[in-house]
Amino acid sequence: QVQLVESGGGLVQAGGSLRLSCAVSGRTFSSVAMGWFRQAPGKEREFVAAHRIPTMLTYSTTYTDSVKGRFTISRDNAKNTLYLQMGSLKPEDTAVYYCAASPKRWPSLVADEYDSWGQGTQVTVSS
Repeated sequence: QVQLVESGGGLVQAGGSLRLSCAVSGRTFSSVAMGWFRQAPGKEREFVAAHRIPTMLTYSTTYTDSVKGRFTISRDNAKNTLYLQMGSLKPEDTAVYYCAASPKRWPSLVADEYDSWGQGTQVTVSS
């Protein structure tokens, strides 16, 4: 029901910046809690950032500790697009990044709480 299309991945040097985009269709975007996850080769998919809806009037953002202060999640409701602005990139940020949508307004920060996923976009950070 919810379709997600990601873009913006690529190869950057350590210390560089990159912005990922996720175009959303199929639901009222402003009322859908969203998240970004990533998966490196040989590792489990891990939570990166979430943009959730604690009340009808507010949004709330949450980040995993390793990206706090470097990454920013945001949404543009007029464009039905979710973003992940990544700065001060490190080689350990290298992974496939996935956009996800949840049927809940306040999902927990695990992959099982999200039922719609993008195809993933590769981010590679060189040293």
